Amino acid sequence: MDINEAIALALKEQKSGNLIMAESIYRKILEIQPDNVNALHFLGLIYFVNKDFDSAIEYISKSLNIEPAYPEALLNMGLVLMAKGHFDEALYYLRKSFQFNPECAETLKNIGAILQVQGNYDEAIINYKKALEINPELSDIYKNVAYLFRDKGMLNEAIIFFKKALEYYPGIADIHNNLGLALNDIGEIDEAIGYLRNAIKINPGNPEFYNNLGVILRGKGLFDEAIGCFTQALMLNNRFLEAYNNIAVSLREKGHIEEAIYFLRKALDINPDFASAHWNLALIFLLTGNYSEGWKEYKWFWKLKDTNNFNFSKPLWDGFNIDGKTLLVYAEQGYGDTIQFIRYIPFITEAGAEVILLCQEELKELFSNLRNLKQVITFGENLPHFDFYCSILMLPAIFQTTIENIPANVPYIFTEQSLINEWRKRLNNNNSTFKIGLVWSSGHRNSTLQFRSSSLESFSMLSSIKGVEFYSLQKGISNEEVINFYQKMKIHDFTNNIFNFNDTAALIMNLDLIISVDTSVAHLAGALGKPVWVLLPSVPDWRWMLNREDSPWYPSMRLFRQTKHGDWDTVIKNVRDAILDFIQIKS
Repeated sequence: MDINEAIALALKEQKSGNLIMAESIYRKILEIQPDNVNALHFLGLIYFVNKDFDSAIEYISKSLNIEPAYPEALLNMGLVLMAKGHFDEALYYLRKSFQFNPECAETLKNIGAILQVQGNYDEAIINYKKALEINPELSDIYKNVAYLFRDKGMLNEAIIFFKKALEYYPGIADIHNNLGLALNDIGEIDEAIGYLRNAIKINPGNPEFYNNLGVILRGKGLFDEAIGCFTQALMLNNRFLEAYNNIAVSLREKGHIEEAIYFLRKALDINPDFASAHWNLALIFLLTGNYSEGWKEYKWFWKLKDTNNFNFSKPLWDGFNIDGKTLLVYAEQGYGDTIQFIRYIPFITEAGAEVILLCQEELKELFSNLRNLKQVITFGENLPHFDFYCSILMLPAIFQTTIENIPANVPYIFTEQSLINEWRKRLNNNNSTFKIGLVWSSGHRNSTLQFRSSSLESFSMLSSIKGVEFYSLQKGISNEEVINFYQKMKIHDFTNNIFNFNDTAALIMNLDLIISVDTSVAHLAGALGKPVWVLLPSVPDWRWMLNREDSPWYPSMRLFRQTKHGDWDTVIKNVRDAILDFIQIKS
């Protein structure tokens, strides 16, 4: 038997799994021909399979010393180094291999895998896609690319690759799960639910799948079904913190406050530092008017994993003597939060400090009208000198706010009279008509925040009221349904002339009444001291509390609440009757 025949026999044994026989043949070949590159290479592969990586490297290196342009040996050297975690060295050998064999999809796939591990997602995707162009049947690449696109936030692309992966792996529950989550994030709720149910059908013992399905069902307002999913997750894992938290949120949305607190306490019994449970306790305490306990828990907001933690170089201010110092107050969360809590700035200046406000660009011009601020800057601008900093969200707790001592003197926000006059001319104001500004959408599509939005159909009930003119205060939403709604309601739309909240404030000052769902416009109207009616879901955001028609935060505000989840029609009917009474009183 000549050398080539011996190599062929050894390879046959190797491929059939008879590694001992194959190794014996290779060693006999090397006794006769010590520089046989194939025997050295394939013997190295046997060591690789047996996880003796150092010996694998030794023999493959010997083959490459003899034949440096051996693409298969370069590829396998790269794979061995990958297995050892030596990724930079592995990349070197894989790229060398590809130079000599540019049609090898397997090499590109492994280059992509290393780049993915190293966090170089863009380059990883490029290499994966090139590999698929050469060999579209490299099925595991579809999974890898899907996860990369998901991690980059490119959900539509991720969905395409997840669905392609399912053509090859229909029985992998994790692909169904992640596809469902991606679909939910782009608003394809019903399709998402289908894939999560598939994941559970394939693997009914995974509590994560029940939890994920429950979150999606809750976002659709199916609270009982969601609670059932979270309950099942807890039956599978009675220490599943997120499931305790999620069942509590669902119970809160149903108005079952004490039960919600029970599940949050259960989570904290398991992990006293579970920030999400503390945060949701804060929201419940504040919702029910227990401000003293609420502010204690509120501090956990800054420990939530999705919270932006600003790392300023100066010390954090938490209420100590600040006389003669300069404090940087920075805004976070939404515009409404900033508008609501800007009322606390005078308390800081009364304590002897100067205040620099760091806020959203859209609020800068409006807040520049406030005399208690030394300077207003926006995110991205260079920071001036300051001594201490704090979040604007900390101020109610720092000043020990209770229901009884909320600083509610309005207006506490102002806009220039010249701008108000400019908007009066734009509106061509007719003082004989009653002018109402409308906001019907919170702008949120997913999560429970979407329940703040009313349907246009419900708002259309107001079209029968005589002697009023409606003005849109709704920014950023325009489609055929909205256009038809504007025509039916004969709504005046000047929102293209609104460039920031200062413009919105000037427009509001020219109106008689603002009717809004829970949005920043409602806060702005209240801060300006204008009559504002806020339409609320059955269980609202904490600041509107429960079972009251007024707001201790805004004296000019009236609250209209759902009596059952999703029933906006009854709310709008009550608003319509109240408008008629309001007009009669005004006239």
